Amino acid sequence: MRIRRVCNGRGRRYYAWRGAYRPAPEAVPAGDAPAQPAPCAPDTSPNPRGEAMVFVNDTQESFADNVEKYRVQPGACVTLANYDPRDTGPLRKKQAKSLLKTLGKRLNTLQELLYATEEHALLVVLQGMDCSGKDGVIKRVISAMNPQGFQVTSFKVPTPEELAHDFLWRVHRRTPRRGMVGVFNRSHYEDVLVGRVENLVPESRWRKRYGAIRDFERILAEDGVQVVKFFLYISPEEQKERLEDRLADSTEHWKFRAGDLDTREQWDAYMSAFEAAFEECSTEQAPWYVVPADKKWYRDAVVAQVLANRLDGLGMEWPALDPAHADLAVE
Repeated sequence: MRIRRVCNGRGRRYYAWRGAYRPAPEAVPAGDAPAQPAPCAPDTSPNPRGEAMVFVNDTQESFADNVEKYRVQPGACVTLANYDPRDTGPLRKKQAKSLLKTLGKRLNTLQELLYATEEHALLVVLQGMDCSGKDGVIKRVISAMNPQGFQVTSFKVPTPEELAHDFLWRVHRRTPRRGMVGVFNRSHYEDVLVGRVENLVPESRWRKRYGAIRDFERILAEDGVQVVKFFLYISPEEQKERLEDRLADSTEHWKFRAGDLDTREQWDAYMSAFEAAFEECSTEQAPWYVVPADKKWYRDAVVAQVLANRLDGLGMEWPALDPAHADLAVE
C-alpha cells in the first residue's frame, strides 16, 4: 500500500493511505535507512480520517482548515474589494471535483447521524447576487444528502399576509426542527439588503433589524440549531457572462428577469449593504463565509467542506440500542 504524503490533521499527525490512516513514525537518525512502514489495515469506522483529506501546500495544511480563511470574524471590518471572487485557493478543477464527491458521501453520513440523534439542526443560508450559484449549490452540494432529511425554502417577494407581520415571522416558521437540515435560498437578510438599497423602508427601521437578526440567530443557536451563512461572491464580469448565457440558451430563458439588470446597475450599493450585514451579523454562533464563486467547482467544494467541518464539530455519535431491546432476537 502506497503512502501519499505526510499531513497534519486536527490534533494529530498522520499518513493519508487509501482510505486509512496511521500515526507518523518516529524520526530516523541521520545516516540510517528509513524503515519500511508496516502494512496498515483499512479503517472500518464510518469516516476514515484519511478518506477526505486534500493537501493544499507544502506545509501540509488540510483543505478543511484552509476554508476557514473565508469566515468573517465577529467584529471584523469587511471590504469585499479585498476578496477575490476568482480565487480557487489551492485546488485545481479535477482535484476539487474529486473532493466534492468524497465530501458528498461524508455529508450524507453526517446528515443521517444528525437525523438519528435529533439533538441538533442545521440551517444553511445562501445569499448572493443574481447568477451567483445559490441553486447550483443546492443541486450539487445539498442534494448529496437524503431528501427526507432536508427542506429548501426560497424566499420571494413577501405576500400581503407576510407584510402584515414582523419581517422575521415568515422566516422563523421555516427554520428546521432538530434532526433536520434547512436551506434558505435567500433569507431574512433580504430585509437589510433589498429593503435598504431599494428604499423599501426608512433607515430607522432597517438599521434596527441587524439587532433583531442577531437575537433571532442566537435563539436558534441556543436551541441547538447550527446556523451557517454563505455569501456566494461573483464578479460583475462573471455575472455578465452568465446573464448573457441565459439569454442565448432557450432552456435558460425562464431564469431571466428584467429586474436582474436593474439590480446589476446598483452593484456598489448592494456590495455596501452586504458588507454592513457581515459586520453586524457574523457571530461565533452564526458565522458568515465569503465564498469565491466565479468558479463553480471551487464554490461547491468550499461550501461542502465548511458544512462537513461544522457537522463534524458536533461530535455526534450513533444512538445506542434501547436497553429494553437488548434481549430481543429476530426469529
